[in-house]
Amino acid sequence: MELPIYQVDAFTGKVFAGNPAAICPLDEPLDAQLMQAIAMENNLSETAFFYPEGQSFRLRWFTPVSEIDLCGHATLASAWVLFEELGYDRPEIRFETQSGPLFVSRDIEAGLLRMDFPTWTPQPITPPRALLDGLRGPEPLEVLATRDWLVVYKNEEDVLRLNPDMESLKALDRLGVIITAKGGPISNADFVSRFFVPGEGIPEDPVTGSAHSTLIPYWSPRLGKQAMRAVQLSQRRGELFCEHNGERVAISGRAVLYMRGSIYV
Repeated sequence: MELPIYQVDAFTGKVFAGNPAAICPLDEPLDAQLMQAIAMENNLSETAFFYPEGQSFRLRWFTPVSEIDLCGHATLASAWVLFEELGYDRPEIRFETQSGPLFVSRDIEAGLLRMDFPTWTPQPITPPRALLDGLRGPEPLEVLATRDWLVVYKNEEDVLRLNPDMESLKALDRLGVIITAKGGPISNADFVSRFFVPGEGIPEDPVTGSAHSTLIPYWSPRLGKQAMRAVQLSQRRGELFCEHNGERVAISGRAVLYMRGSIYV
């Protein structure tokens, strides 16, 4: 069986930056074990599969290890493939996902794709010692949690300096660990972050849209802003334009094609 595949760098306007995602458009569902095997073979943080479902598209995301419930950069990349490669001509795409319906629209003038995602408001929590020891950094200002741990530091220099022990973080009981701080002269952003998911085979994810479902409702009231610019301080870097809209957040970014081809399974 021959399947089309695209590799798209998301949350960036240039190749070799942002977060790469493999995108496989399908005519009909594939067996989940086969999708997982393809994701393992691709060995990227996410491989996304979508196929028509009524007037919408069913969208699923796989890390090299397992299927996950929400992924921002692979959603952005999937929408980019539909709009730019497959000629989708409606103003908005509706994806049906494990996290409910997700909508992506195109701002042609700004060159951005705008995703409508759920809000995950983080709550303060007493962190396990393994989390703080695993991060191997200065004492954080506070620790909160949603799907992921959210660890807040004093400044972006602290975020950049952290070199976590991935084996320690792998043993934690949440999907990933977000570290964040208010932006400064390094980023010229409102806030910055990094994201670690070693339990899913992803030591550090380059740019993570889903983490911003937690970051946006955290930073919006603290900065007194509804609209914010965020930078993820991974080696590849990524830029996200964020908006807090109550129970939903808007996450916008750019994407660029790196590769198109076929896979044979």
